[in-house]
Amino acid sequence: MPAIDPAYIPSDLFPTIEALCATGAKVAAVVARGALGPSLAAGVGENSDGDQQKALDVMADEMFEAALKEAGVRHYASEEQETVLTLDPDGAYALAIDPLDGSSNIDVNVTIGTIFSIFKAAETPEASFLRPASEQIAAGYIAFGQQCLLGITFGDGTLLFCLDPETGSFALAKEKMSLPTATKEYSINASNRRHWAAPVRAYIEENEAGETGAKGKNMNFRWVGSLVAETHRILTRGGTFLYPSDARKGYEKGRLRMVYEVAPMAFLVEQAGGLATDGSERILDKTATELHERCPLVFGSSEEVSRVKDLHG
Repeated sequence: MPAIDPAYIPSDLFPTIEALCATGAKVAAVVARGALGPSLAAGVGENSDGDQQKALDVMADEMFEAALKEAGVRHYASEEQETVLTLDPDGAYALAIDPLDGSSNIDVNVTIGTIFSIFKAAETPEASFLRPASEQIAAGYIAFGQQCLLGITFGDGTLLFCLDPETGSFALAKEKMSLPTATKEYSINASNRRHWAAPVRAYIEENEAGETGAKGKNMNFRWVGSLVAETHRILTRGGTFLYPSDARKGYEKGRLRMVYEVAPMAFLVEQAGGLATDGSERILDKTATELHERCPLVFGSSEEVSRVKDLHG
């Protein structure tokens, strides 16, 4: 049985998506064993950008790399590796991946996941990934939580699949995910308030003022610390997520990576009717200039993302 129902996948992309789903199911099984298996949250070093790698980060990266070697992928760019790998010189696609997002939550049973982005392969790795984000042909996430879920877009809406534990295959759960225009939830790491720029602080203070403030409604605060979990919640019921730049050294462009995290999530959210910006500029109009480049990210329900943009002037 295929790892995902082929009826909803473009035929030329099916081998790649099939490999991602089959591997995602295997990673989900490893995660589900938790403390019964090896320590998945143990530190095993640092990646090319100085972030600590956990055992599951490396394990997931190795699993996806191996599975994609015969799945039509020419260029493989991973957040866990310094340079782009050539998997199949004749492959048609370039795939960027964050193999394990939210690794700080591995040992506390909070949803973690995989994020991926697919372009048509160009002659060089640089040309394949350092290009307008609008040229993505597919993007998605696999969420490892209460259910193992796949959110994916091919540029014609955002679909949701769920891994059926009885069949071991991803089945369609929702054909068109849709964000409400307005929301009453927002998500940001509030511990960094003292470092925020004035427009970000102004937006949060508007939310905190509730029904007695300019918004005229009460807002609920959420923060998970896992981009996949935040994105899935927002795609499911609306909301706004902010990971802005701030005044700390190394955070001048936020901390999320344009190629592996920001661009694919922007594609998914816009295909579900939301908006995604860096605070002022639309993400899908931006082009990464370096493989591991960071970028601020504000996405979610269009009314709120537009308000953040207005505050940035």
